[in-house]
Amino acid sequence: MSTDTFLPAPTAAVRAIDEAAHRAEPVSLAELNERSALLARFDRSYLVPAATFLRVIGHLTRPSPGGEPFRALTIDGRRAFRYHSVYFDTPELRSFHDHRQGRRCRFKIRERLYADSGERQFEIKLKGGRGDTVKHRVPLTGDQTPLDDTPRAFLADTLHRAYGIAPPPVLRSSLSTDYLRSTFVADGQRITCDAGLVCVDLRTGSRVRCDGGLVLVETKSADHLTEADRLLHAHRVRPAVFTKYCGALAVLRPSLPANRWRRAARRTFVTDGANTP
Repeated sequence: MSTDTFLPAPTAAVRAIDEAAHRAEPVSLAELNERSALLARFDRSYLVPAATFLRVIGHLTRPSPGGEPFRALTIDGRRAFRYHSVYFDTPELRSFHDHRQGRRCRFKIRERLYADSGERQFEIKLKGGRGDTVKHRVPLTGDQTPLDDTPRAFLADTLHRAYGIAPPPVLRSSLSTDYLRSTFVADGQRITCDAGLVCVDLRTGSRVRCDGGLVLVETKSADHLTEADRLLHAHRVRPAVFTKYCGALAVLRPSLPANRWRRAARRTFVTDGANTP
């Protein structure tokens, strides 16, 4: 699983997340995990023009008498990080369709590579009883893949404990994503800001990329609405019905029934030359 060739184009969104992160005070990974691990959380997605993003993050990272400012995750001096993920689904795309239909017992399965450190994680994202997102993960080492016995046993145990169901008997890699991320954190709150997103359909090789002027922002907290959500709403940015996995597949495979994601996906993605369907 390699991203040696992935370098995001220097778009307005890529420049914006890097600029915002370097203007903020730093926070270490250890402190982030201590203060805002949020493996169970409420997620809200926004498609934010780069100029609006800079105004919103500038306000949130500015010291004020009213509360603690958000700080930027910093590791070895770096404040923007390359992420590579491979999503796994059944041949008939059970995960995609379960999310489309809003099923209670739905899940996503992926391998995530933190490209700048080489760390790999096998991750399962579940929907909790309150509508929150609950993430379970285990490290992958050496040549281990998500389809090996140990990760499959972890998947089986996680699905049995959460939903009382068995894992799919057959899983295949379905979509890959590459992007640059900056992360901002305050007590119990986190904001992830992604730019330069490229998604590849691993069945066909077709690809799409994110509009270079948009930052994909997710607010994550143990509560429903945060200061970041309210500030985005004040700038007339509303939550989007969007996920990278489902939104990209909605564009890459137009025959899929995916009306709930198409509006946001069409705004987000531009086709990438001759490799598109």
